[in-house]
Amino acid sequence: MTTATLDVATLETLVSAAVAAPSILNTQPWRFRLDPDTVTVEIRAATERGLRHIDPTGRALHLSVGCAVLNLRVAVAHFGWEPVTRLLPRPEEPDLLATVRLAGPARNSTAPRLYDAVWRRHSSRFPFSERPLPSAVLTELGEAARAEGALLSRPVPRDTDRLLRLTWEAERRNTADADRAAESRHWVQDGPGSAALGMAPGTLGPQDFRDRIPMRDFGAHRHPAALPSRPFETRPLLATVTTAHDRRADWLRAGQALERVLLVATARGVRASLLHQALEWPDLRDELGSRSGESRDHVQMVLRLGYGPEGPPSPRRTARQELVEDAARSVLR
Repeated sequence: MTTATLDVATLETLVSAAVAAPSILNTQPWRFRLDPDTVTVEIRAATERGLRHIDPTGRALHLSVGCAVLNLRVAVAHFGWEPVTRLLPRPEEPDLLATVRLAGPARNSTAPRLYDAVWRRHSSRFPFSERPLPSAVLTELGEAARAEGALLSRPVPRDTDRLLRLTWEAERRNTADADRAAESRHWVQDGPGSAALGMAPGTLGPQDFRDRIPMRDFGAHRHPAALPSRPFETRPLLATVTTAHDRRADWLRAGQALERVLLVATARGVRASLLHQALEWPDLRDELGSRSGESRDHVQMVLRLGYGPEGPPSPRRTARQELVEDAARSVLR
């Protein structure tokens, strides 16, 4: 699709695509502004939606914003412009995490399936089937991560067991830590009248009846027996998104890589859930990245992949809510 001019409706569609990205606990920690002089969309951190206890360094916030940047790039290309992206463009403005300029026309057209997947992608925290992923799909997912400067790695069975063990330990700590437990409960919606942020009850999913796959207890209950449970797949397919370095720009690149992987997976009918718990504890995150005999990579996300139910969508704030007040008007100047 090609559009000649940027109007309010197109701008809102672009921002809506960005807002459809995943974010930790669905905090949606981003804000958008259009610079009409350069036709550039600025993506800033909504720091008031940061997680002081779960994400004290802001790494997960940057990862979430990186996912939104990738969606914005896909949408910009879909409408016929070349998305020129800069990460951390102004050091004196630390909340300005990225800019995407609408240059044009696009040099490389984005596959329509990726744009379609932006609107269909949902995390699925439900049991998957035992059906394996074809090697061609796994290869395509790996290529998606590499296109954004990251690696998608599949651990061997021994390392899969280690990832699950570390995630279980993190889940135990998260539930026992009063501050983190309260912060997690704060982002679970109470009912249909809640704000369009946080986790709706219908999206949380059950726990694994076999106690093999450590699904996050978003309500941070003290009594696991009170949680609904179902049998999950016996051998989960896990993958890690890693980067060679661990700076703020790397976190943003990792978010773009993660989202490209998720969009390709969605286009191929593959479901995904994010196992982020062990990344929230520095010592456990260090263990996630330690593999004997290999160069050390920095793990940015643990993915569980498979075939199964799509999972219901989480609530989202609207494009108008996420655009600064003058942005929609300024596009008409």
